Amino acid sequence: MDVNHKRTDYLSWDEYFMGVAMMSGMRSKDPNSQVGACIVSEDNKILSMGYNGFPKGCSDDEFPWAREGDSLHTKYFYVTHSELNAILNYRGGSLEGAKLYVSLFPCNECAKAIIQAGIKTIVYDCDKYADTPAVIASKRMLDAAGVRYYKYNRTGRKITIEV
Repeated sequence: MDVNHKRTDYLSWDEYFMGVAMMSGMRSKDPNSQVGACIVSEDNKILSMGYNGFPKGCSDDEFPWAREGDSLHTKYFYVTHSELNAILNYRGGSLEGAKLYVSLFPCNECAKAIIQAGIKTIVYDCDKYADTPAVIASKRMLDAAGVRYYKYNRTGRKITIEV
């Protein structure tokens, strides 16, 4: 090994932060959708993380995880999305100019919070709800507000962590 040269197989910033977002999503107890988010400063420092789940004090054993049925008995009125959790978890002041890494493209409600928080870039992994009104509205607002977004380019690299 040549000690005068750096290694070349290190993670890119996008790989690193998307990996953190995906790992954060693994904290979610939702049996269907595990979404994670990571907010990063302009100088590549992690500011906050979040995952989808119920608000503090709302027991994940007592509130519903169902996707179908009577609306009050499904998760949709109760779950806080990963992006909003990451924004709300931040305790350091302004998020102006920050970048958000998220495993699923943000819905319209999260887009509002992202715009209001001053986040300027979104890197997303999956856009499986692209044709839904919530994501169409989200992209319309993000475009109007000048928030840049782009799809994460998977590298195929496997990251294994023994815990």
